[in-house]
Amino acid sequence: MSRDHLKGATAALGPTYDADAPFLELLARGAAAEAYDRPVLLARAEGGSGERIAALEHAKILALRVRSELEGRRRREAELSALFETAHDLAGPRDVDAVLQAIVQRARSLLGTDIAYLSLHDPARGDTYMRVTEGSVAARFQQLRLGMGEGLGGLVAQTARPYVTDDYFRDDRFRHTTTIDAGVRDEGLVAILGVPLTLGPHVIGVLFAADRRARVFEREQIALLGSFAALAAAAIDTANLLTETRSALAGLEHANEIIRDRSAVIERASDVHDRLAELVLRGGGVHDVAAAVSQVLDGTVEFLETAPAAAVEASRAEGHAVRHEHDWVAAVAA
Repeated sequence: MSRDHLKGATAALGPTYDADAPFLELLARGAAAEAYDRPVLLARAEGGSGERIAALEHAKILALRVRSELEGRRRREAELSALFETAHDLAGPRDVDAVLQAIVQRARSLLGTDIAYLSLHDPARGDTYMRVTEGSVAARFQQLRLGMGEGLGGLVAQTARPYVTDDYFRDDRFRHTTTIDAGVRDEGLVAILGVPLTLGPHVIGVLFAADRRARVFEREQIALLGSFAALAAAAIDTANLLTETRSALAGLEHANEIIRDRSAVIERASDVHDRLAELVLRGGGVHDVAAAVSQVLDGTVEFLETAPAAAVEASRAEGHAVRHEHDWVAAVAA
């Protein structure tokens, strides 16, 4: 088709095609949202007709909707991918610290926050303590403990509900304390989102994402952090179960060792009994028996008609050999 024919075909499509074309190009190269104002501004600067400018405005609105939808889909794909990767981590032989660190790293990356962190419940003290952080720069903040209802995290732990603030120090929904506020101030945090980590009806901790500037967290972001919190809770529960299982297996192994040792002792005693019985039946005397026991014990055994009286009495009373200086004494009765 010649260029003149192409121009004729384009003109036949009317003003809608001309209006759409610059925005399709912007969509194709993933331009920023502010770039979509340029075709309208250019048309006005060139003295375009009202009809053309209106068509461009309409095309811009449609293009921005398409751009928003595409961005939403890309974001959801990234979120699902991160959740899948985190779930894959849970299936591996990694320890709970590594899994929790991965969760806060991905939460920080996907939500685009300055910092993400996670606190766990301490049943002994009835509060939560900082467990892992990503992006934190303040030592005092990393060592914070939050009592129930204290700070935003304490409110989340107390109510088992997510809470978000776009300006922490001006929010009076939770109880401010000197220690917690000092840690938050050291970290320079302003906007904070916290979601509970729950196992059944129990809150075992809180997962946070926070910024050092004012920010409004969207519903989708709150839901995403909640999904990461669910994975974190599963990781903790799995790690605890594995720890209990390993402890139980260690206990069983110890019991088996004791059983094996006692079985060996019983087997050895039975063997000695058989040897000594055979020796006596053949007419052996006490000195022969002492010699046989010496071989079994790999030591020296002597039969004495006189021995330390106290040791003999103790052996007779307790029913087994007793220590006397460097020797063992066993009473023999007939």
